[in-house]
Amino acid sequence: MLQHCHMSIPESMIARLLNVVVLDVRSNQLKSLPNSIGCLSKLRVLNVSGNLLQSLPATIEECRALEELNANFNQLTRLPDTLGFELHSLRRLSVNSNKLTSLPFSTSHMTALRALDARLNCIRALPEGLENLVNLEVLNVSQNFHFLRELPYGLGLLTSLRELDISYNSISVLPDSMGCLAKLNKFSAVGNPLVCPPMDIVEQSLDAMRTYLSSRMNGTGVNAKKKKGWLPRMVKYNTFSARMTPGRKSAHDNSEGFSMSDYHSLNGSASPGFLSMLSPRRLFSPRRDSPKHH
Repeated sequence: MLQHCHMSIPESMIARLLNVVVLDVRSNQLKSLPNSIGCLSKLRVLNVSGNLLQSLPATIEECRALEELNANFNQLTRLPDTLGFELHSLRRLSVNSNKLTSLPFSTSHMTALRALDARLNCIRALPEGLENLVNLEVLNVSQNFHFLRELPYGLGLLTSLRELDISYNSISVLPDSMGCLAKLNKFSAVGNPLVCPPMDIVEQSLDAMRTYLSSRMNGTGVNAKKKKGWLPRMVKYNTFSARMTPGRKSAHDNSEGFSMSDYHSLNGSASPGFLSMLSPRRLFSPRRDSPKHH
């Protein structure tokens, strides 16, 4: 752990750290990181929490061995746009307690990511392509307060998701696709003005919430245009693989099981029973387009 770095890390110091695997510079007064940090090709863990950083250098994406990035309690207003394009080994990204208004689109390319903590920011929306994070087990976007008002339909395609905290935001409607989060066993939505599903159903159990959302997903109340947009993707990303290929064990079942504290846990176990409500004929039969008029 490097201490008393004050305002910056000298470039000359990076030259002496080329073989370092863990770099911990937390709780200093750093206002910037050197661009040469990208030279640390063996770096696996970087902790820059508790500093005064307003940005991270784009060259951090060159640390391709990086597995854990902690940048909590800084003054970050944005992350590098290309951050996720090269960090294919990143398993944990923690950027809580900053001033972020969004996460970069490239976040959806971090396919090895297991835990994402972006609470206590000013995030207005989650990135498109969120469903690509097929290994994500823990997601915390709580306490973005009045900034975060909705969740993307792709959230329901995160088939490995076990823990989700969206508490203390301004979310009134949960996407119906969340009815397919069969592995979800910890969920908190307190402090939101939820109307769909009603809060009493959410507080009843996860099973009750999943049943409610999956009923809407298969019912007449769901906007047809939205259904067509995300149901085919659920097939593409094997959301229904447990039903289509019974007995096949997921390649991700031996995951390390990241966990996140400070959860309001709801009783109820995952039940795939709601999948029987979805008609395979409706989902997989060819679409019949109406004849075009010339």
